[in-house]
Amino acid sequence: MLEDIYKVIHERRDVRDEFLPQPLEEAVIKRLLEAAHSAPSVGFQQPWNFLLIRDKKRITLVKEIFDRAAAEEAKIFNDERRKLYNRLKLQGIVKAPLNLVVTCDRSRDGRTGLGRFHNPQMSAYSCVCAVENLWLAARAENIGVGWVSIYHDDELKELLKIPAEIDIIAYLCIGYVSHFYDSPELEQKGWRKRVPLESLVYQEEWPKNAQ
Repeated sequence: MLEDIYKVIHERRDVRDEFLPQPLEEAVIKRLLEAAHSAPSVGFQQPWNFLLIRDKKRITLVKEIFDRAAAEEAKIFNDERRKLYNRLKLQGIVKAPLNLVVTCDRSRDGRTGLGRFHNPQMSAYSCVCAVENLWLAARAENIGVGWVSIYHDDELKELLKIPAEIDIIAYLCIGYVSHFYDSPELEQKGWRKRVPLESLVYQEEWPKNAQ
């Protein structure tokens, strides 16, 4: 069991283009959501909601939101980096059989609360824990998950009728896949290498020469 959890952690991948059209069984979806709902939350706030999206027309509109934002993001890179960016597959919105939005209601159980009076951002961090729980559970089920972060928040909220005071934490693409990469796709395709752990670990206080 100990080896299994580390294996799942190290083999978790951000899936983009490997989704299969096979639908997810409702029992499987429920297991994934239960895993997410079992995440720790500061003050036991449980500030998350899970919005499931399967409608093809709505998903197509989400993809259009992504395309507009991706075209804008590409412009921030220099020529060579932009060429690589444009070759990358950065989402599986249309291809995945299930899209899922994880949101955060910061006011659930009151505007302030246990553990959030001084650090209200803990509500959002708690929801990220729910995302990671779902992601690891999905990998254990041999189901792929991709996190889409390229969109205008207000456009997505308007399309999905999400209230202004509710935060979008994650837009996830979920489904069975043809295969998982042996290492992160962005690393394999030359975008960025994994940073050595040793360079990220400090002792007692932040060093003066830290990058």
